[in-house]
Amino acid sequence: MTLRPILIHPDPRLKKVCDPVAAVDDDLRALIDDMLETMYDAPGVGLAASQIGVMQRLFVMDCSEKDEAPEPMALVNPEIVWTSEETRVHEEGCLSIPDIYADVTRPDRVRVRWLDRDGTECEGEFDGLRATCAQHEIDHLNGKLFIDYLGSMKRQMITQKMKKLKRERAKQGA
Repeated sequence: MTLRPILIHPDPRLKKVCDPVAAVDDDLRALIDDMLETMYDAPGVGLAASQIGVMQRLFVMDCSEKDEAPEPMALVNPEIVWTSEETRVHEEGCLSIPDIYADVTRPDRVRVRWLDRDGTECEGEFDGLRATCAQHEIDHLNGKLFIDYLGSMKRQMITQKMKKLKRERAKQGA
């Protein structure tokens, strides 16, 4: 397993729609393992393939509590097939927008269809943090960031902070 660098906004790859995964094979399973290791190391509860520069419809998540056993999931070619009318506000963050958090309103429950790491078709309903995480990561696969739900002034302010962070990181690496 390999830790992968996480792209930081603004990066044009984060705004692109990802391509469907053609085959669930050993290469994809190795990518899933790398993504899980990268997500846990960050630390985060979800990571889309586009966040590490792989433009495929795949994300991993683990919304288990700190005192619970890990529940890693890999969702290949995920699609939301149903959303509840009830909404929920959750303070979201993103590994591609470090140390920035904002309230986002999303459906409280969603039903998702996906392929697992073995290529088996699955369908499940998520609520609470799992629903928020799944919607956030599927947004990534569609080229959308959580800050796109915010007003333009706030979004521009966050983008400027991220540009400054990228410049500072580039100086440190030089």
